Amino acid sequence: MTLITFYNGLPRPEASESTLRGLIERVTEDLRDIEAFLPIKVSTRRRERIREFLTVELNSLKQYEGDFQRLNQESQVDYLLIKNYMEGELRQLDLDNKQDEKASSLIPFAAILVDLCEARAFVLPMNSKDAAQKLFEVQVEITKVIERVGKEYTTQQIEKTVAFRAARTIDALRVHLKEWYLFYKGYDPSFDCLKSISAIIRDRLVGIKAEDDGAIVGQPIGREGLLADLQAEMIPYTPEEIISIGEKEFDWCIVELKKASSCMGLNSDWRQALEKVKNDYVEAGKQTQLVKKLFHEAVAFVEKYDLVTVPCVAKNAWQMFMMSPERQRINPFFLGGDSIIVSYPTDTMDHEAKLMSMRGNNIHFARATVFHEMIPGHHLQMHVNARSKPYRRIFDSPFSVEGWALYWEFLLWDDERFEKTPENRIGMLFWRLHRCARIIFSMKFHLGQMVPQECIDLLVNAVGHERATAEGEVRRSLSGEYSPLYQIGYMVGAIQIHAMRNEVVGQGIMSERVFHDTFLNENRMPNEIMRALMLGKELSPNYKPSWRFYSDVK
Repeated sequence: MTLITFYNGLPRPEASESTLRGLIERVTEDLRDIEAFLPIKVSTRRRERIREFLTVELNSLKQYEGDFQRLNQESQVDYLLIKNYMEGELRQLDLDNKQDEKASSLIPFAAILVDLCEARAFVLPMNSKDAAQKLFEVQVEITKVIERVGKEYTTQQIEKTVAFRAARTIDALRVHLKEWYLFYKGYDPSFDCLKSISAIIRDRLVGIKAEDDGAIVGQPIGREGLLADLQAEMIPYTPEEIISIGEKEFDWCIVELKKASSCMGLNSDWRQALEKVKNDYVEAGKQTQLVKKLFHEAVAFVEKYDLVTVPCVAKNAWQMFMMSPERQRINPFFLGGDSIIVSYPTDTMDHEAKLMSMRGNNIHFARATVFHEMIPGHHLQMHVNARSKPYRRIFDSPFSVEGWALYWEFLLWDDERFEKTPENRIGMLFWRLHRCARIIFSMKFHLGQMVPQECIDLLVNAVGHERATAEGEVRRSLSGEYSPLYQIGYMVGAIQIHAMRNEVVGQGIMSERVFHDTFLNENRMPNEIMRALMLGKELSPNYKPSWRFYSDVK
């Protein structure tokens, strides 16, 4: 796809190739190889190998500093992206090391197991007697830890989150040790010992019983961790300021919900209006046809008004799948991207679970979800990203990816040409309110100001979630499957992109379609850099983020 951008009303072809593309592609593949060769995250050797690699590569970037202004814009952008990425990875190594040190008293045997597994990776000579002795030592250490967990250690001495991290590390070590065993198949290294100590730590220090597989704990990263992550995303706001943004946007949503409720003849009782909307769902088995209809409605709208380029393959070669009941516990709503994965009742669910699934994926919630997940949202985004500057996908950011999809919800809310009934508006506002709440509870959780149950209660009592979908959302947010800033990336990213659009399109630098096409074709990066690129901002090797995209926060 050839991108045409406009400057002062004149078209020009896509910018010339980046000088640093080859470097970024090599760093991406080298890192992937190192992490595959040394896959145990608690490994000191792995951490030091990655640190050494990143340090050398960062030093190699200095060759571009003297002639930085001679680089074309694409090269300058790539310089800043790869530099920021590697610096962020180094900070993360330090934070992970601190967290692992806190958990070390519960896993004193970890180093022995890591050495065994990594000796296999280095193809060192296998001494069966030596290996057996090491496994015996591990079993002894496990026995000692189990005794201490039962007698000395309490939740006052060891935080639940630290114990949870230790249990997850043990689970990972068990997987790696099994791979080691299957490679040699000489004797039984007693995997059950690792399984039992993990269960005991979860039971006695974390408070998770063996049968309670739905418990939510999470691992708060603290203010220091949040600041490091915000720095990596080039967002010059503090955690407290981000929470303030979420609260202000939450209040705006409540005002708009009351307006839509009044249009439904329910005065300002938006909760009653929300209940009415939730009960407007299709019967089981009909959701796929609804999704298909909504997909074509969204595509027709963006093409009719020339809002974004939609390649033929993107709109004609997409697939739909149904989500399993097990996965719906973590993802109670749709997922999308290459395909759309639909959450809706299956014959294995009980009546209450079926009803919650249908209410949580009603017609009006689904209408916003489909164009978020497919076109013009994630499906279109992933289609273009795979074909335009794909080497930049290493700079993946929820503020760019999830922000893009929610940004379209903003845009279609504002666009009066996109027909919306009051019920549709309630559905759109529910999601917007939900994303505001995500900012509040995820940031406060990582700051130690909220626990998982309080997060669930916020979604149920303040947003109007079903209890089951609220639990799924919190489990998804805090389980460790997503990065700590992932959930704030939706709303904050959408605000960034919306503010960027108002500047770029508002100043006549690009048409609306060209703005959207440029955002997709330039691929993934912090939105601060995307804005600098589109506005032609002067860049420097030591560029620092300064964009205050939300003026109401001081």
